[in-house]
Amino acid sequence: MKWMRERDLLIAQTMAFVQSVTGKKPEAEKPYPTAQPERSAAPTMPDIEAMLAEAIANPEPPKPVQVSRSALRSEYQSEIQARVASFRAHQQRFLKEREEYCSKTMAKVQAALKDIPSSRLGK
Repeated sequence: MKWMRERDLLIAQTMAFVQSVTGKKPEAEKPYPTAQPERSAAPTMPDIEAMLAEAIANPEPPKPVQVSRSALRSEYQSEIQARVASFRAHQQRFLKEREEYCSKTMAKVQAALKDIPSSRLGK
């Protein structure tokens, strides 16, 4: 039921903020009569102001999430290995494309050299 308390505290904080911005109390925050209300089957609203004051006076420290180091390490390792493999594949593709481009260019140069008349080669 902690979420209900947190919800009520959020509502109280929101109401306090609205009050500070507008300078007046919202309709929902009008004070109740001091007489005890009759008990009915419907649940009553909790005293939000008291809960807010209590929460401010006694804040609960956040509970740390326990994650095993080995699980965290293996997750990082697998991510790094995947990135390294992707990088290597990318570099291999670039190397192959450069070699193909060089081979094509050299073939064009050799074909152009064959087409030049031999009389020009001697000069």
